[in-house]
Amino acid sequence: MRINWFVREREECGMPATVHQISVSNGGVPKLPVRVARVSLEGLEGDWQNDRKHHGGPDRAVCLFPLSLIELLKAEGHPIAPGTIGENLTLGGVAPDEWANLGPGVRLRFAGGVQLEIVSYCNPCSNIRDSFKGLEFNRVKQDLHPGHSRLYARVRQEGTITTGETLAIESAE
Repeated sequence: MRINWFVREREECGMPATVHQISVSNGGVPKLPVRVARVSLEGLEGDWQNDRKHHGGPDRAVCLFPLSLIELLKAEGHPIAPGTIGENLTLGGVAPDEWANLGPGVRLRFAGGVQLEIVSYCNPCSNIRDSFKGLEFNRVKQDLHPGHSRLYARVRQEGTITTGETLAIESAE
């Protein structure tokens, strides 16, 4: 494994990637913030998906999205906020162009020991439509807007994640 160039560059500037918000729900959106979450192979404790055919399970255990894209979408007039499109972890310190470089095979190593591996892009569904002006939930569809999709990850190392925790992003060689 090697750490991606943007992670090294950010660390040198004193701007690490962080967990901005952890979000869970008993099903549906919005997912609500919690300060700490236990992470197992099935996902975050206290989180559930109503549609287990398309969401959840070991290869879709954790849904990720960056705060920078939430801010970009808000600037476009969308009423989006952390957790409203179903992401479990809203990541701070990751710019939109950096997020666009992430995809299947990339690993995230959290300071507390949790390790995730990105498996796939997360196709949006109509349940998140209220987070978008004109209900245009496809604004975060990878095929239509590359680099603006949520990402699904599997859990490689279980543990606990805390809001504010730093993480390193590594690419598979």
